[in-house]
Amino acid sequence: MKRILLPLLYCLLFGFSFAAQPASRPNIIFILADDLGWGDLSCYGNTFLKTPNLDRLAQRGTLFTNFYVNGSVCSPSRCAFFTSQYPARHRIHGHYATPEQNTARGMSQFLDPKVPNIATTMKQAGYATAHVGKWHLGSNSGGPQPGAYGFDFVGSGETGGADVSKSDPYYRAKSTELFVNEALRFIQGRGDKPFYLQLWTLVPHATLNPTPEQMKPFERFSNPNIPHKSARTVYYASVSELDTQIGRLLDQLEKLGLADNTVVFFSSDNGPEEIFIGNAGHSGVGSPGPFRGRKRSLYEGGVREPFIVRWPGKIPAGRIDDTSVLAGVDLLPTVCRLTGVPMPVGHVSDGEDASDILFGRPRVRTRPLMWEWRFNIAGHVWNRSPQLAIREGDWKLLMNPDRSRVELYDIPRDPMQVGNVASAHPDIVARLSAKILAWQKDLPPGPLDATAGRNDYPWPGKEPSTATEPLAKKKGKKAK
Repeated sequence: MKRILLPLLYCLLFGFSFAAQPASRPNIIFILADDLGWGDLSCYGNTFLKTPNLDRLAQRGTLFTNFYVNGSVCSPSRCAFFTSQYPARHRIHGHYATPEQNTARGMSQFLDPKVPNIATTMKQAGYATAHVGKWHLGSNSGGPQPGAYGFDFVGSGETGGADVSKSDPYYRAKSTELFVNEALRFIQGRGDKPFYLQLWTLVPHATLNPTPEQMKPFERFSNPNIPHKSARTVYYASVSELDTQIGRLLDQLEKLGLADNTVVFFSSDNGPEEIFIGNAGHSGVGSPGPFRGRKRSLYEGGVREPFIVRWPGKIPAGRIDDTSVLAGVDLLPTVCRLTGVPMPVGHVSDGEDASDILFGRPRVRTRPLMWEWRFNIAGHVWNRSPQLAIREGDWKLLMNPDRSRVELYDIPRDPMQVGNVASAHPDIVARLSAKILAWQKDLPPGPLDATAGRNDYPWPGKEPSTATEPLAKKKGKKAK
């Protein structure tokens, strides 16, 4: 009797036919690079660096050019992918650091494991689950380890492991190989369950230290008369190694006979590091493509990322979608639809199911995207965006809450965001500003850097003395 009732119950709960038993559900692999720019891959137009394996992923799947992450730095972006909620809901405004630094910035110390997430959702539906690689959702500040969030298997991450010790000076250079090894061990040891695997790499985040062998193909970018290697040699070697190891993972999926029933997602957590950051060094060579802004900025270059999805025979191969607007918060509802797994009961998602778009049916996004950045934006003044941003349809509005800066851009016509047309469209400004200000009002309160939302040049001696002094109180001045 159980053999009859259990499949029937499964079909009633998940909407599958009797022919679609759990073992036939697609596997999911979500690969997330760290600080990779929109323009760093050759399939996104990079002419200096070849990334043949990610190009192959795009050729056999669909490449999206209008994909956004929901935070301009690491931890917020990862929270959005993982929970389908804007990170500010959880007081994740910047990257998790020490407990003291988190408190000073009005942040939580870690993402609450009780918040519904993609790992627990898939595990409860019978999937084997794994996290391999970087985490950065709070364990480095004393919070729970990744295993507390619904993972059956957790790799060595940033701490090193049996294959490569973190004391190895080339640990970061070898880390992607290590992570792929661990991912394959999980895949081969999971039994007959479908699996959800998230593989989050350390590169190309600073600091980079590729091996001499990894740098050799890129020595032409260095001066042979200077003993140290150039930033381009170091960065390109690191991204090339990332591409090589992803290719090895894809090849193994083929050999294991899993490729046709595995959906592979690839993206990055935020735009490339700013070249003016002291410890960024070689990572500052990363390319935001044609876009204004880099890491931390709410301009396109800080939050617009590569996004490639492959599912042979289901998602169109060799297709480029230049119109559909997708985002990190869409991952959970989309994966739920692809696998037939219900969304967590009562969970409020800020994203939307984009499975129809993945299957080749472009459409207008039904929900706007919103961002907030409360802190300083280091680097060139050109990249210093206002504190808030919203994209709805073709329009993107950036503004400070006190309206000291209001910028409106028609993104398809002005993707570089150089022509502020706010004064020509007061009706659009009014509509979008009402939405973003109402959203901001509901966010948890917290301190604000005195430089947040400012783009005036910081002449020596002109900076306010208090790092969290509200902008409105600074000597009665407005940001320019």
